[in-house]
Amino acid sequence: MREEVTGRAVAAGVSAAVLGYASSVAVVVAGLSAVGASSGQVGSALVAVGVVMGVTSVLLSARTRVPVSVVWSTPGLALLVGVGPLPGGFGVVVGAFLVAAVLVVLTGLVRPLTRAVARLPQALTAAVLAGVLLPFCLAPVQAVADLPLQAGAVVAVWVLAQRFAPSASAPLALVALLVVVALDGALPPVDRVVPTVELVGPSLSWEAVLRIALPVYLVTMAGQNLVGLAVLQANDYRAPVGTLLVGTGVASAAAAPLGAPTVNLAAITGALTAGPQAHPDPARRWVAAAAAGLSYLVLAALAPLTSTLVTGVDERLVATAAGLALVGAFTASAATALRDEGTRLPAAATLLVTASGVSGGAAIGLLVGGALLLLGSRR
Repeated sequence: MREEVTGRAVAAGVSAAVLGYASSVAVVVAGLSAVGASSGQVGSALVAVGVVMGVTSVLLSARTRVPVSVVWSTPGLALLVGVGPLPGGFGVVVGAFLVAAVLVVLTGLVRPLTRAVARLPQALTAAVLAGVLLPFCLAPVQAVADLPLQAGAVVAVWVLAQRFAPSASAPLALVALLVVVALDGALPPVDRVVPTVELVGPSLSWEAVLRIALPVYLVTMAGQNLVGLAVLQANDYRAPVGTLLVGTGVASAAAAPLGAPTVNLAAITGALTAGPQAHPDPARRWVAAAAAGLSYLVLAALAPLTSTLVTGVDERLVATAAGLALVGAFTASAATALRDEGTRLPAAATLLVTASGVSGGAAIGLLVGGALLLLGSRR
């Protein structure tokens, strides 16, 4: 195991964790607050979900030797913003988190479902990945138009790193982001640095099940787990789908009483740990996902500090660093998706639908691409 650990893979994992945390922690805070969580419960959720993401990423990656990166369900948390407080308070929300976790476990235990997911055509899964990554890779262009000096400095550092140290380009862009924010004096004050957890008694509410549990389960599976598996398949990994779903579902259920939202396979940050930028040798990329997991444990311990700092940074600058880090992964996945002339049209349709921004774009893109692939084979 020691021979498989490399500095490049560790750097990729740390960069993926920090970028993923920075780019979506504001969504976590907003979603939990919208459904009635107090500031203490939000802090407790950040600590608990950080520990769960870290432990599951390390254990699943080390056991399977596959770069399994586990993160919170960003689409599910974004969905909470539109739900608002429910009768019964935050306890019924925690109960809904438990129900969603149980549904994920049941999905992993139903073998026909896991086999169907594992047998998706590589051209289509690579197209889904490219479609998910495309909006993020466009973010630096939009940020430079809005913030030419700040975002332009981050992009300039990344371009220079591509010339002199390509493997360090993503971490250097992140460092440039922090320097730019510090020079602008935009770092907010921090009032609390010691993490705390609060136990929340779960309650079962059919309204919460219908409005939170089922939608969170669906968007988690379609928008996160499905794309996370596509990330692994696009990089030629045949992961044990059932094991991964059961593992993340059980972990989600264990952390829910502390207010933690559902965790799932990483889509965006998973591309950083599973792609060639993590390591040229696919057999060693699991180290990057494990390093990301260890980083999440550190971020969990620093949850009050990191959440305050990250939510105070302009989200356009965070998107710039994340988008630059994903350019390589987008290039590789797009090339894989469009490589075979026989599957090029279905893959292109899958990519475009996924990148369109429609709700459930990844699942719809796969359906469209699969239908075109089926029609083409029959013709």
